[in-house]
Amino acid sequence: MNDLDPKSVKTTETIIIHERFPYRFVQKGHIQLNGKPDFRLQKADGYTKKYSDIYLFDNGEQLLLAIEDKEYPKWLDPDGVPCYVRDTVSKNK
Repeated sequence: MNDLDPKSVKTTETIIIHERFPYRFVQKGHIQLNGKPDFRLQKADGYTKKYSDIYLFDNGEQLLLAIEDKEYPKWLDPDGVPCYVRDTVSKNK
């Protein structure tokens, strides 16, 4: 999946950076190859309400963009959640 340091994952708890149900943005350890934080997008299961990883961010800037733009996590969601929906549709001439 990614190059996480196994010791880092076992000893590091999940740090919740921001939560917007059903999504939350977390840091889970550090990546072994470059030593940078491992940022993830998690989604709550509708039935159990437990969170699971749905996307691993490439860097902190992408994480910040996803926190700022409420439609971006929907676009990253593998369940195909509708996103960036227009309010009205106009016919171009």
